[in-house]
Amino acid sequence: MKITYCDIDGLVVIEPSIFIDSRGYFFESYNSDVFNNSVLEKINFVQDNQSFSKKNVLRGMHFQKEPFAQGKLVRVVSGKVYDVAVDLRKNSKTFMKWFGIELSGDNNKQLWIPEGFAHGFVTLSDSAILNYKVTKAYNKLADNTLSYNDHDVGIDWPVSDNDIILSDKDKLGKSLKELDLV
Repeated sequence: MKITYCDIDGLVVIEPSIFIDSRGYFFESYNSDVFNNSVLEKINFVQDNQSFSKKNVLRGMHFQKEPFAQGKLVRVVSGKVYDVAVDLRKNSKTFMKWFGIELSGDNNKQLWIPEGFAHGFVTLSDSAILNYKVTKAYNKLADNTLSYNDHDVGIDWPVSDNDIILSDKDKLGKSLKELDLV
């Protein structure tokens, strides 16, 4: 596996070694020892989630407040998305900074997003299926949505604002100021 540490502390891009032959391919999508050594801590995943989204659907920017904050290991099984994480850790030197990466069923890259980040993605292909492991179960009372277009964060989405499709919940996303994070 190839491990890339991002400019935002804690974010890690993981690229598996892929073995291809005339039958197709094989790769190890998760190995707890390799993963834990890569993120420099022991992570316990409690739930696997999967989502299907159509082109231009933007899901996010979701996060859960402490003590229910979730770490996420995100990968795309089919299709292509632009995946984004925003650092919401107030004591972090990269607080309010964002990181974006294209994840696809072709490149098989994965993104580790530790607790304390908002997460979201926009679908670039006709459809996409995402799998993600989480470190804490969903808690409705801790659930929050940061507005995908908060000007204080300034995410540069690769899809026009006019083309983005949002759920009713995500349309109600709040700014960092409204969430009392700044």
